[in-house]
Amino acid sequence: MFSKENRADTLNGVLFVTLFSLAATQISQWSWVHQWGISPLIIGIVMGIFYANTLHHRMPKAWLPGIAFTARRILRLAVILYGFYITLQEVMMIGWVGFATASMIVVSTLSLAYVVGVYVLGMDKQTTILTGAGSAICGAAAILAFEPVIQAKGHQTTSAVATVVVFGTLSMLIYPLIYQWGILHLDAHGWGIYIGATVHEVAQVVGAASDISQAVSNDAVLVKMTRVMLLVPALLFVGWWWTTYANREVQGSKTTLTIPWFALGFLAVVGLNSLHLLPSSWVVMLQHTDQFLLTMAMTALGMETSLDKLKGVGIKPFILAMILFIWLMVGGYITVSLLI
Repeated sequence: MFSKENRADTLNGVLFVTLFSLAATQISQWSWVHQWGISPLIIGIVMGIFYANTLHHRMPKAWLPGIAFTARRILRLAVILYGFYITLQEVMMIGWVGFATASMIVVSTLSLAYVVGVYVLGMDKQTTILTGAGSAICGAAAILAFEPVIQAKGHQTTSAVATVVVFGTLSMLIYPLIYQWGILHLDAHGWGIYIGATVHEVAQVVGAASDISQAVSNDAVLVKMTRVMLLVPALLFVGWWWTTYANREVQGSKTTLTIPWFALGFLAVVGLNSLHLLPSSWVVMLQHTDQFLLTMAMTALGMETSLDKLKGVGIKPFILAMILFIWLMVGGYITVSLLI
C-alpha cells in the first residue's frame, strides 16, 4: 500500500480518516457530550458507520488501503501508547484488595462471557470474546486490542463497542443512584474499588465516581488502571488459547502462535512511564496523541462497517452484555465485600 504508485492514495485515505477524527474530537468537547462521558472514540465510530452506509460510494476506492492501515496498524501504535496513562506506582497504591478485586473481575467476566455467549446464546467466538473483553477490562480500547489477536471482523468489533456504549452509560446513571439510596454497605474506599472494578470505560468510571465524591473517584481510577494493566496477560493468554484450541476448531488445523507484540510494547511504555523520565507536559501530550490515534482507528473501523453485516450479528451481543452488566454489579459487590 506504500509502494511508489499507491503511496499518495494510501496517505489520502489516512488523511480522510484524520479529518473525521478531528471532527469527532471537537464534538466530544461539547459540554453536554462531555457531561455524558461520551468519548471521541464512540463519536468517531458512529460517524464512520454513518459515512460507510450513506456516502461511501463517493470516496475513491484507491483510498481504501489507507483506511485499512488506520484501522489496524495505527491501532497497534495507539494500544502501545495507551501505556502512558498508567504507572506501576499508581497500581501499587490501591493495595492487594484493589488488585485482587480487579483480577477476579477480569477473569470471571471473560470466563462467564465465553460460556454464556458460545454455549448458551450460540454466538460466534469472536463476538463473544470482544463483548466480554469490553465488559471485563477497559471498554472500547480492550475491544480494539483484542480484534487482531482473534482475527475479528469489523462488524463484530462494532457490535461489541455498541454494548460498551449502552451499558457503560447505564453505569454512570445507576451507580450514583444506588449510592444515594444507601443499598450497598460500602465506605468511600470500598465504593472506589467497586466502581473501578466494574464500570466499562475509564471516562465512564470517572463520570460515575465523581458524582459521589473525589475520594471515591481517585480510588476508582486507580483500580480501573489496574484492570487496564491486566490487558497484557489477557491478550497473551487469549492469543495462545485462540491459536492452540479455538482457531483449530474453526480451520481444522493447528496454527502458529502469534504473539501480540503491541501488548508487550504497551507494557514497556508503562515501565517507561513509571520511571518518570519524561517531563509531565510530554506525557500529557502523548496521552492526547494516543486518544486521537484511538479515535482514528475507531473511525476507520466504522468506515468498514456495513449495517447489513451489523444486523446479521443480531441482538445476542446485547443480551450477553446485559448478563455481564448484572454480573459486574452483583458479583463485583460480593467480591469487594468479601475482600474488604
